[in-house]
Amino acid sequence: MREFIITETKSDEAVLVGLITRNQTEDQAKEYLDELDFLSRTAGVEPVVRFLQRLEQPHPVTFVGKGKLEEIRLYVEEREIGLVIFDDELTPKQLRNIEAVLKVRILDRTSLILDIFAARATTAYAKTQVELAQYRYMLPRLTRLWTHLERQRGGVGMRGPGETQLETDKRLIQDRIAHLKEELKGIDRQMAMQRKNRGKLVRVALVGYTNVGKSTLMNVLSKSDVFAENKLFATLDTTVRKVIVHNLPFLLSDTVGFIRKLPTELIESFKSTLDEVREADLLVHVVDISHPNFEEHIEVVSSTLREITAGDEKSVLLVFNKIDAFTYDEKPLDDLSERTRRNLSREDLERTWMARLGESGCTFISARTGEGIDELKTLLYDRVKELHIQRFPYNDFLFQDYTLETNDDE
Repeated sequence: MREFIITETKSDEAVLVGLITRNQTEDQAKEYLDELDFLSRTAGVEPVVRFLQRLEQPHPVTFVGKGKLEEIRLYVEEREIGLVIFDDELTPKQLRNIEAVLKVRILDRTSLILDIFAARATTAYAKTQVELAQYRYMLPRLTRLWTHLERQRGGVGMRGPGETQLETDKRLIQDRIAHLKEELKGIDRQMAMQRKNRGKLVRVALVGYTNVGKSTLMNVLSKSDVFAENKLFATLDTTVRKVIVHNLPFLLSDTVGFIRKLPTELIESFKSTLDEVREADLLVHVVDISHPNFEEHIEVVSSTLREITAGDEKSVLLVFNKIDAFTYDEKPLDDLSERTRRNLSREDLERTWMARLGESGCTFISARTGEGIDELKTLLYDRVKELHIQRFPYNDFLFQDYTLETNDDE
């Protein structure tokens, strides 16, 4: 295969590409591209245009149709755009064919998320997990990295130097994956010992979609300074703090946020980080109520928890955050208007399915302004006290002479 030359282009600008399919409506596709835009900006890339095509399913060879791919090629060539990002995971075949046509750097959603994780990893543990995920992603895609090498013709198997090098690289990556797995096992043992030595305290874990305000809430509850930023995946490493609410101590952990279409490689690599979630006595599921599709976010988090076997038979407190940013269409509904999230007030929502959730633990807050935090603390106190008594029925010293009127100082 002939080697192509990638010309010098504007590498900080990107084109985004998505599909409307039988499994993904136009509204969903547009919202997913909004999220891909946010992911791109988190990675330091400036999206300049979006291409959206309606297909029954992704084209098995080029993801989009050949006509749409040619349209994208003309655009990136004319404007010297150096990066095209696709809002789904591309197969090695699709990746190879798209690169051959566009002759610019191609990323799919998975590789973009992996890149963000690599940039945000700060501890040795997180870096090891991300590196393992990257190698797992890279392994089946090695072939395309060697398409620039001419293969020798002739011979029964036509094994040229490129193919020999490819097999060598596969073995090296497989060895590296095995080494990283062993490293993680060692770190896991250390962290398991740390968790075991934390004493008889109830464990509470903050979970939720990425960028819903978990780290901000962590700072409010623990009076600490956990890194919080309005970007996706601001937190990769699990942070654990001892928190005291109404003189009742418990352990509170802040974990990596979930996201739809989360790469399988990352779920697998970060399962050990999510041990804090698995071993928690109470999950505080934080939801961004200001997001137009927060119901889908709830389902994404719930399904991911089920995947890591952390959501079954576990006590969950649902916390709707960012009520200060909640907006809706205030036009009055007539009899024919569909009642949707966009035209229901917060009070209307609370009277619908949220009201039923309230019986098992549901509250509305703004971690940024402090609204509703006192109610949340009271809920936490009641749930943690109940869990502590269940786990340690003969260890009630924590609750002697403690009342809800006491200060929250640690």
